[in-house]
Amino acid sequence: MNPVVLIAEELAPAAIEVLAHDFDVRHVDGTDRPALLSALAEADAVIVRSATQIDAEAVAAAPRLKVVARAGVGLDNVEVPAATARGVMVVNAPTSNIVSAAEQAVALLLAVARNTASASAALKAGEWKRSKYTGVEIQGKTVGVVGLGRIGVLFAQRIAAFGTRLIAYDPYIQPARAAQLGVRLVGLEELLRESDFISIHLPKTPETVGLIGEKELAIVKPGVRIVNAARGGLVDEQALADAIAEGRVAGAGVDVYAKEPCTSSPLFAFDNVVATPHLGASTHEAQDKAGLAVAKSVKLALQGEFVPDAVNVQAGGVVAEDVRPLLPLAEKLGRAFTAVAGGVAASVTVEVRGEIVAHDVSVLKLAATKGLFSSVVEEQVTYVNAPHLAAERGVGVTLTTAAETVEHPNLVTVRGALPDGRTVSVSGTVTSAGTRDIIKLTEVDGFDVEIGAEGILLFLRYVDRPGVVGTVGTLLGEAGINIAAMQVARREAGGETLMTLTVDQALGADLLTSAADSIGATAASAADLRDE
Repeated sequence: MNPVVLIAEELAPAAIEVLAHDFDVRHVDGTDRPALLSALAEADAVIVRSATQIDAEAVAAAPRLKVVARAGVGLDNVEVPAATARGVMVVNAPTSNIVSAAEQAVALLLAVARNTASASAALKAGEWKRSKYTGVEIQGKTVGVVGLGRIGVLFAQRIAAFGTRLIAYDPYIQPARAAQLGVRLVGLEELLRESDFISIHLPKTPETVGLIGEKELAIVKPGVRIVNAARGGLVDEQALADAIAEGRVAGAGVDVYAKEPCTSSPLFAFDNVVATPHLGASTHEAQDKAGLAVAKSVKLALQGEFVPDAVNVQAGGVVAEDVRPLLPLAEKLGRAFTAVAGGVAASVTVEVRGEIVAHDVSVLKLAATKGLFSSVVEEQVTYVNAPHLAAERGVGVTLTTAAETVEHPNLVTVRGALPDGRTVSVSGTVTSAGTRDIIKLTEVDGFDVEIGAEGILLFLRYVDRPGVVGTVGTLLGEAGINIAAMQVARREAGGETLMTLTVDQALGADLLTSAADSIGATAASAADLRDE
């Protein structure tokens, strides 16, 4: 049965096409709460836009849920902590609508400056009153940008073409970066006092809600025009309406509201307010980009791969192409480590050596952590909840890197200290065979090996002597277990030896014990390294 992807709101046809071949794509009206909760019961992934609420109740109603995807930038309608607690990945499309949002802010600013909307409405009503709708030029004016994130930068670049002076308030950007953009950084109060136009480009957080209210609007430059195409609630709507009524603010362009949908606001009473129904992302291009981005992320997540746009994954962000092949290696090393150790370690170090450390390899620690717990907890282990599982069990996982190479260009080792004082290690590398990457184990607890990290691996430790290989082979053959590969490594003739076998199917505990007893093994374990 293919995984179920539930689409709760309209999605671009091209995005649906990305999913249709590999998944069971189903549709539901996300605003119909009972229907949504019922459909979530069988969903492995759900894709929403802004109208569907994915809260703790919705997450609890979806026992199979692995990923929540928001086809857009914000996540106001997704309860991320509830998803994270359940190990559910949350993804969005952080860059899909940034151009559309920036252009919407420019459009509102221009419309407010020239009274475009009210003049159009008057003319269509049969009035020709040119003097009533006299506007102002933008050239030579000071434009204050509140927030120099990706959208704020795009807005600043576009509005600069009008010959404006740009100032900005953003406590999280360096002055040198602002200078590169041709923007002078100032405090919020200075921006309010100096700007002829103000455009808001901030995320909605507890710190930014109500950032511009009655107090701030009391000190603005008389005749200022204010645009908010970012998030509702950043500007106090009643305070802004009062400032417009008093003449301190000459006009406003508003695309977002504290409560949406919004069909009643004190701002709607003014001709010099251009109000639009949250159209920042409402372009065909933005919708297509958002849908395609989250569809690709959902596909990656359901295939067990790392998702760069996951907002609740530690070490999120773009992973270098050279690092990506090492993700499954690190995860498999984590699984193999737990099998060889026979339980959970007290502490683990993920060591990365070679040329690869020129890139950010922090995600390999996360992948290894995921592998460490995949066979020891009942719940699904994901990139999201793996760090929480480690923290709950008091397992510290650290990362070390070294540029020098040993026998392989790149080598990853998972090394851990067990509660009984023992130290266990498993190492591996990735080699290329044409267009295919081959993941190999190169060391297991101090024994040099070279065997593919795939399928089900058996590890048997015993004292070297003749006939052991035949004994194990016979026992597995009689049980109908086929051996795909085998390697024997020993420290010295007659000394401690490790036999590693790749078999085609899982062994029951009784058979593994029998194999160990038949050769007097000092330790026996199995690691399932099959791709999930």
